[in-house]
Amino acid sequence: MIGNIPLLKKRRINYKKKIYFDGFLSPLLLLPFSLVIISSFLIQSVQRQLERNDAFNHFFMGILGYLVAIIISYIPLQKIKSFILPFYLLTLFSLILIYFFGISMYGAQRWLSLGFITFQPSEVAKLSTLLALAAVFERSYFKSFKDLYLPFVVAIIPWLLIFFQPDLGTSLVLIFLFLTFLYWVQVPVEAIVIVLFCLITGILSMISFQLIFLWIPLICFWAYKTFKKQKILTLLTLVLHGLVAKLTPLLWNIGLKDYQKDRLILFLEPGKDPLGGGYHLLQSKIAIGSGGLLGTGLMQGKLTNLQFIPEQHTDFIFSALGEEVGFFGSIFVVSIFFLLIFKLIKIAKNARTDFESLIVIGIASIFLFQIIINIYMTIGLGPVTGIPLPFMSYGRTSLLINFVFIGLALSTYKRCISVR
Repeated sequence: MIGNIPLLKKRRINYKKKIYFDGFLSPLLLLPFSLVIISSFLIQSVQRQLERNDAFNHFFMGILGYLVAIIISYIPLQKIKSFILPFYLLTLFSLILIYFFGISMYGAQRWLSLGFITFQPSEVAKLSTLLALAAVFERSYFKSFKDLYLPFVVAIIPWLLIFFQPDLGTSLVLIFLFLTFLYWVQVPVEAIVIVLFCLITGILSMISFQLIFLWIPLICFWAYKTFKKQKILTLLTLVLHGLVAKLTPLLWNIGLKDYQKDRLILFLEPGKDPLGGGYHLLQSKIAIGSGGLLGTGLMQGKLTNLQFIPEQHTDFIFSALGEEVGFFGSIFVVSIFFLLIFKLIKIAKNARTDFESLIVIGIASIFLFQIIINIYMTIGLGPVTGIPLPFMSYGRTSLLINFVFIGLALSTYKRCISVR
């Protein structure tokens, strides 16, 4: 508590000066905008042989996003709570409209047209689901497993609508976001591990159903030995993994297109189908490998300029980066991502309210998951899931939503330093 007025005035003056630096010139804004600039050059290189070039659109949307982030940073996050439910419901409505009026591109029906603008509702769903989950978890901070019913419903509805578009990448992002929130609200780590084991259950249900009868009893036995409420939680574990084992083959056959199935399987041996499902991975690895330590130079990438990698300006922009600026340039970009994530986690830890903390850690988890999966995908360590690289992959809706995330984090940061 401040004991005299002169000190209070002094703090206010310092606050205004600091806000200028941590507002318009905040590293939280400059770091992602630097990625937009780098990506604009790469997109120019990727599409230099084409009549239509998206580099200017990407850069212009980056400037617009920068301004949007600054505007949002002046809005206290507590004031947006009353708008979260309408925004969440409107997003669900737009996701439903996709199935009736959606525009198909690249084998998936993910876009809506309003006449003057086309946007991707699944990208907006990242924002609305993040806000809705933060509001729900803040109201019912974890005391018992009953507190997870409502958050689960909030997360599963948009997940199902997005998964069946199909948009596997965004659906995976929502799963990781939900798991991050479980950890942040101090759900027992053992419970989170049991949820993560559902991945193994799903894989085993596709490989050999007989193995399920060995795996699920093993998990149930571990749950029985781990939790205090042994019978109830063991039963929940049995039901959860049983549902996963039953639904995974159904989701695989109905929810995913053939090309998505190929991408998920062939990343282990892309050479089995070098002209089909493994083509992107093989060409991406060749492009990154040809960059060496220093790269071929901007606008000088041979595989990039000759269009060996389809749609390289979106999901595979990192392969253009690796070819043209090499290993050291790629490490520089990864370092920018690392600094951004580090700063977001620090803000989440120092936030004044649980609501703000949940929002910022959710933003950090969305960025982190997309960064790791996209880079792993382009270097051949993971399947092609259609997850964009934040601030670098071309996509107007995605880029704008990413800067909205930055604005929310910057708003939280401003309120952190205003009480110091």
